[in-house]
Amino acid sequence: MSPEAITRQLAERVVGSDPLQDAPACEAARAGVLDWLASVLAARDDQGAERIAAALGQGAGRASVPGRPGRLPALDAALVSGYLTHALDYDDVHESVRGHPSAVILSALLAEAEERGASGADFLAAYVVGVETMCRLGLALGRSHYEAGWHSTATLGAVAAAAACARLAGLSVQATAQAIGLAATQAGGIRAHFGTDVKPLHAGLAARAGLLAMRLAEAGIAGAAEPLGGRLGYFAVFGGEDARPELAVEGWGEPWQIVRPGLWFKRYPCCSASHHAADAALAIRASRMPDITAIEEVTVTFPPGGDAALIVREPTTGVEGRFSVEYVVAAALADGELGIGTFADKPLRPELVALAAKVRRRYDSSVVPAPDAMPKGRFTIVTVSFADGSTLTQRVDCPRGAPGRPLSPEERAAKYADASRGLPAAWQDMPGKIARLEQLADMHSFIPDIQNIQEV
Repeated sequence: MSPEAITRQLAERVVGSDPLQDAPACEAARAGVLDWLASVLAARDDQGAERIAAALGQGAGRASVPGRPGRLPALDAALVSGYLTHALDYDDVHESVRGHPSAVILSALLAEAEERGASGADFLAAYVVGVETMCRLGLALGRSHYEAGWHSTATLGAVAAAAACARLAGLSVQATAQAIGLAATQAGGIRAHFGTDVKPLHAGLAARAGLLAMRLAEAGIAGAAEPLGGRLGYFAVFGGEDARPELAVEGWGEPWQIVRPGLWFKRYPCCSASHHAADAALAIRASRMPDITAIEEVTVTFPPGGDAALIVREPTTGVEGRFSVEYVVAAALADGELGIGTFADKPLRPELVALAAKVRRRYDSSVVPAPDAMPKGRFTIVTVSFADGSTLTQRVDCPRGAPGRPLSPEERAAKYADASRGLPAAWQDMPGKIARLEQLADMHSFIPDIQNIQEV
């Protein structure tokens, strides 16, 4: 395959594929929409969204930010929705992306679908195509992209959002290729910002960039004919020698990436790289209610690189704790639960700081991951050593919520119910509305308007 043809080949697949003919893809997409909505609503009172809205200034439009009053211009709504979706790190992840697809793609798509009055069927098809694009880009870039410090949610998400919005808008292959290129040149986001407001802002910026790229392409703005391939293209710049551009199109939709490996819906509002350890620590607590003052040391064993996303070792707030396995394990052992309050933006309790200081990371390349490990090659082993000389150990290769151990429909519904608690009755009807999404004629009526309606 010629690398100089890769952008057009990707655009051809975006325009020409028909995911609505695949029942499992549609079912997975509906589940993704519900989980995305739960993630946005759970964060609707986040003060960062207020600051972003203030920075954007006043502007009226047709696009909504779920759970917040008023409507905004589509580009602004995509930015705020993307931020809110990712604000609690409660949104879905995908192993092919090593990041968060729906936060970016659905935030851009909803804003554009509302302004255009697109149908629910077109919205759902564009979502599946967007996830496929983002996953294929992740496979094509390879491991070194993330490990070099790039935040894949942002760098892959902008291009995927552009592809999804181009599909929704019905752009031609040529215009879709231009949209992809215009998004690729806006791609950015570094992992140094993990544990701050900027990490979720990456998702919002990528959603906005993808939507803007589509609109610029639709308006006739043109860039390079081959922005993805070649020596100076997206894959070479972001992937280097590890990049395999052909993987961006090979096997497209066979099966759809939203089906297999599939989206990972989170149980805990923290970085997915810590979920293995969280499950293990909670299992240890369940087997022996520990006196945390009797814990001498906790060892958390990863495969080399398995903790790359967990960049915070000495957190001071719950927000920083989302990216600290030390804090996640300490909170799980001490409290027996990991909820939204565990990761609030406030100082950590002294006893959790003390316990987190006893957590040590180690790495073992000799451990063979289980066949169902998620992501592939991952495992985490947690060993708690007590003052009396006893130890407790738990190993997790596939955490709850990952495709190999998916949340049940009841658990997914409970996540949404918890996130939407206190909102008007129309919000409680959303799961049923999402189940019939393909029948919706106009997405402008999808999100309930809460203007002038008080929470109950």
